[in-house]
Amino acid sequence: MDPAFHGAGVRPGLDIWGVENLQLVRIPISLHGKFYSGSAYLVLHTLLLKNGTCQHDIHYWLGSNAKQEDADLVSDKALELDASLGSYAVQYREVQGEETEKFLSYFKPCVIPIEGVFSSGPSKESSEEYTISMLMCKGDRVVHVREVAFTRSSLNHDDVFILDTASKIYIFSGCNSSIQERAKALEVVQYIRDNKHNGRCDIATIDDGKFVSDPDVGEFWSLFGGYAPIPKGLPSNIEAAAAADNAVLKLYWINTQGKLCEVGSGNTLNKEMLDSNRCYMLDCDCELFLWVGRFTTVTERKNSISSAEDILRSQGRSAGTHLTFLTEGTETAVFISYFRDWPQSVEPKLYEEGRGKVAAIFKHQGYSVKELPEEEDEDQVMDLSGKVKVWRISCDDDRTFIPSMEHSKLYNGDCYVIQYTFMNDNGREENLFYTWIGLQSVADDRADAISYMLDLTDSTKGNTVVGQIYDGNEPNLFFLIFKSLVVFKGGKSTRYKKSLGENGIGDNTLGESKVALFRIQGTSPCNMQAIQVDHVPSSLNSFYCYILKTNTSTFTWVGNLSSSRDHDLLDRMLEMINPKWQPVMVREGSEPDVFWNALGGMSEYSSEKEIKAFKEDPQLFVCIFTKDDLKVKEIFNFSQDDLTTEDVLILNCHSEIHLWIGHNSSIKSKQEAIDFIQKFHGKETPIGKLSPYIPVYIITEGCEPPFFTQYFEWDFSKANMLGNSFERKLAILKGKHQILEAPSRSSWKAYSGEATPNTSRSRSVGAAHGFRRRSSSPAPSAFPGSSSIKSVHTNRFSSPPPTSVTRKLFVGSSDRYHTNGLSMSTGKATPQISQSEADANMPKYPYEQLTIGSKNPVTGPQISQSEADANLPKYPYEQLTIGSKNPATDIDITRRQAYLSEEEFHEKFGMTKSIFYGLPKWRQNKLKMTLHLF
Repeated sequence: MDPAFHGAGVRPGLDIWGVENLQLVRIPISLHGKFYSGSAYLVLHTLLLKNGTCQHDIHYWLGSNAKQEDADLVSDKALELDASLGSYAVQYREVQGEETEKFLSYFKPCVIPIEGVFSSGPSKESSEEYTISMLMCKGDRVVHVREVAFTRSSLNHDDVFILDTASKIYIFSGCNSSIQERAKALEVVQYIRDNKHNGRCDIATIDDGKFVSDPDVGEFWSLFGGYAPIPKGLPSNIEAAAAADNAVLKLYWINTQGKLCEVGSGNTLNKEMLDSNRCYMLDCDCELFLWVGRFTTVTERKNSISSAEDILRSQGRSAGTHLTFLTEGTETAVFISYFRDWPQSVEPKLYEEGRGKVAAIFKHQGYSVKELPEEEDEDQVMDLSGKVKVWRISCDDDRTFIPSMEHSKLYNGDCYVIQYTFMNDNGREENLFYTWIGLQSVADDRADAISYMLDLTDSTKGNTVVGQIYDGNEPNLFFLIFKSLVVFKGGKSTRYKKSLGENGIGDNTLGESKVALFRIQGTSPCNMQAIQVDHVPSSLNSFYCYILKTNTSTFTWVGNLSSSRDHDLLDRMLEMINPKWQPVMVREGSEPDVFWNALGGMSEYSSEKEIKAFKEDPQLFVCIFTKDDLKVKEIFNFSQDDLTTEDVLILNCHSEIHLWIGHNSSIKSKQEAIDFIQKFHGKETPIGKLSPYIPVYIITEGCEPPFFTQYFEWDFSKANMLGNSFERKLAILKGKHQILEAPSRSSWKAYSGEATPNTSRSRSVGAAHGFRRRSSSPAPSAFPGSSSIKSVHTNRFSSPPPTSVTRKLFVGSSDRYHTNGLSMSTGKATPQISQSEADANMPKYPYEQLTIGSKNPVTGPQISQSEADANLPKYPYEQLTIGSKNPATDIDITRRQAYLSEEEFHEKFGMTKSIFYGLPKWRQNKLKMTLHLF
């Protein structure tokens, strides 16, 4: 392995190498994003996933003037780096000016290549004279920036141009450019102003074809020697893109001589065509995929890459033709979407699954096992002490309101509309509406349920979010809202009963003389359920508890591998289903004959725990509407700024879908939104093949609920601005902040267990009010230690929007209502001061005054977590690790990292404490685990 790769891919973030004298030289973090057009580079992006594994993406970047020998070197080194990482990385070939959006997302807002060749030696001093430059910007999600000649002939009607002078930056928007492209170009303007003008430079906007009495317009054209019409350019790339879309897919096998042999084409492709001992090329015209089987040799892989690059050169393919290299098992969603019926891969929770099986074996053999793996309670992201209303759909215009004592009892032959009303932190009501669709319900009831839900939302004041969920696929939030839930077989709907009669099916709705079996599940009394299942032995599982009701008696069945928590839920749910039932407790293995007779006789059943799938990292997709088609495109390393008001976006959380609709998008009603999302059901798309039963939330701009904003580093001032995307960013850039009339609200945030030494104390406060809070997450893909972090977590705007200067008691907590003397946001605009001014004026308080429930709570400004750490004693890393031979005493073991000095913290974590505490809690924990501090 090349010595330059030592330590690569160990920590999240970027590793970059440049080629110098045919050797790889590591680029320091301070120079990340600086690429020379005469050189070639190797870029490794490491992402820590929620499942605890690292995802690696390798890019080799070729400057427009790079030597061929340098290009060949980075291509070979990409394979070598992949092999050193276990051959599970995806490799991308990047050409200057035509980079993939994934690559550019690491270097937001842009990459501006520099003329010349990379050198690891000292950089030359630049001349004092400021050179005027003109940049052309393309792209509505990420920006491709290219320097063009400073002449009028460089301008066109399709793109956005930035003219950078010593005293002013001009942005010229072609009349055919989109609002989103103009908004993205403003981010480049901001970057130039901050980095080349020290944040002190005027900004002027010039609209193509608009002449007004504006001195900026006159100044702009005078720089070109006066105004002259811009000629119409060549036809846009729309026709070329359409031709690429209609190109026939072709799959080739690459033999050992590097020759291509066609295997299949069109929509006939399937996974069975791919052999693990061979290399293949999928030609999508505008993109080439190389797929190599896991049993292929390094030589075969190198030959396949050479063959693909030869095709790009010999066939005169566009420089924008991307080349992606995939090893078997690392297929991207885009690649999979070209194949029919690609098998769904299920990633097991290996540690939990293995621990569970071992514990189950020991317990089954009679050993005492105290620690069986149990599902953890999910952190709550919103107030769960609100009011619930439930309606059952019966027939035309017949909706039965369910009394509060009965609204936790649902039937799988019925459909229901649920309204959950809660108070936000500004004291205003918000509403979450669900349609719950029983799996045995009839189509007319389903349609009526959706219609009635939409009628309710139209007549309800305040912010509303709607969700559509199916019996058996409910999100955890649904269970938390109900606290306890019983789902019976059968139904009470008139249409349902009529359907049974027409089809000659017996009614299995629970009655006095009928047998019923209920499985008890949940993680706590706050989300427990009793689900009626088929009364047959195969419905049993040793990891669960059950209630069996027969004609003459009631049994509670306790599985040998169930936990004490399950036993507690069993007692609670029995009381809820029917408090009059007097059960006989039966342990697994000691069942009487009457028990088995009620289930149709003894037979085999499962003794394996149903392990829930990992919570995968969310993905954000923008929907692209064309005349005859609908496409989706993934937005990598996303942030709140990617939620543009002109667009419709899909946040894929894998277990549920959030459809976000901008105010200025083409979808104008929630009914349109529901119809829209159904177009994706069962189809192979870059989102994946969505189950028709997946929970779906419809969220309109400005009404984002906490369970949506948790996936972003959410700024509510941005979410409440007027105008289109360009106007909003321009207002921020010029220091003007247009806020919508509706007062902004902050998200529900967590009382972090690491926010105070008295962890149990902070948790008890949340529990006393019936809910806990979780901090909202930053963009899931950004990490400190890489230039991508700066772009996502650091506000590049020198004139930020007005924000409250009140310091947070806990990292991630908002200026909002808190109990026990904590502050409540008034929604009023606050004076805008810099962070350094805020820190300088910050009074110092003893740390004891900063705990929840303190007798002397701080009523003035609050301090950040990193500042709170400064008041703690400091210990060397070796004394703080788990299993240390000389452990530090009198420390909070849940906050070991807090006792590190700033210098040692930065050395170990590769970031400052302030950046670390800005990460989502689960990412913090994963990083601490790698350093044996958690």
